[in-house]
Amino acid sequence: MESTVTTGTEGRVWGGGNRPLGASYGKLMMWFFIVSDALTFSGFLASYGFSRFKFIETWPIADEVFTHVPFFHGNFPMYYVAFMTFILIMSSVTMVLAVDAGHRMMKNRVILYMFLTIIGGAIFVGSQAWEWATFIRGDYGAVETRGGRILQFVKADTGERAALADFAVSLPETREAHQSSKGLWFESEGSLPSYSLEEVAEGLRANPNILIRTEQLNEAGEKTVLNREESLQKIKDGRLVVEGANLIRNEYGSRLFADFFFFITGFHGFHVFSGVVINVIIFFNIILGTYERRGHYEMVEKVGLYWHFVDLVWVFVFTFFYLV
Repeated sequence: MESTVTTGTEGRVWGGGNRPLGASYGKLMMWFFIVSDALTFSGFLASYGFSRFKFIETWPIADEVFTHVPFFHGNFPMYYVAFMTFILIMSSVTMVLAVDAGHRMMKNRVILYMFLTIIGGAIFVGSQAWEWATFIRGDYGAVETRGGRILQFVKADTGERAALADFAVSLPETREAHQSSKGLWFESEGSLPSYSLEEVAEGLRANPNILIRTEQLNEAGEKTVLNREESLQKIKDGRLVVEGANLIRNEYGSRLFADFFFFITGFHGFHVFSGVVINVIIFFNIILGTYERRGHYEMVEKVGLYWHFVDLVWVFVFTFFYLV
């Protein structure tokens, strides 16, 4: 049987002009990008989940890691992270209002809501940069053993974390970093910790109120605190002093936690930063009347899809890293 191919306009299956699902080409491409990016984030979060499940007995407790608030000293678990989340969600609300105003061709309102969206995104990116700096710097310090485990310190009377500066003693020794101006051969190295292992061990022995807390979780889901005798014995396994976190060492616990934290939150932060840059470009196009002359604000709607996706991803990142 011969098949008949219709070449007329009405018989074409795809003529290049019709819109699948009623979406324009640009909007459809944005959806393709969002779906592919969602799969990427899903893979990252799944890897994080498997790693945490495998090392659950030594995984850091988020309430004890993210306790900082700018300009305030004290223990405020999750307060600032909750603030960051609120700001990002509110920026998604202002983006919805901007898209709605664009549908109504209300230029001034689009400018206002886009400006508020940009401000919200900038606050989030700045807050994340501050959180990174605080995480990298650390505030308590710890000791890493020869086996790669982290030993933290607590006060016996209150159970609160003890910083190295609270009990470490200064010993009459010379600790000097390598300098290129001295010696014929020079090997660069990182900055030295505030205290040497000997100073920390001597401070532990001299202060009976200081105990060691290991990475291991007990039956109550809390880190195991050693008694005085066990603490004095355990410090002998120390290899070096760790302050803050990086891709190699982490004073809060498992190194994988820091690796995933930097990678996933950094990847998301890059998305937010990119969204802010794109929003700024579109913001100035709105002021110049570019979309008024086109007769529609579809570009605002397309970048709005991207912004909502970034907000939704943060909800999952926030849940995985900070709440679970």
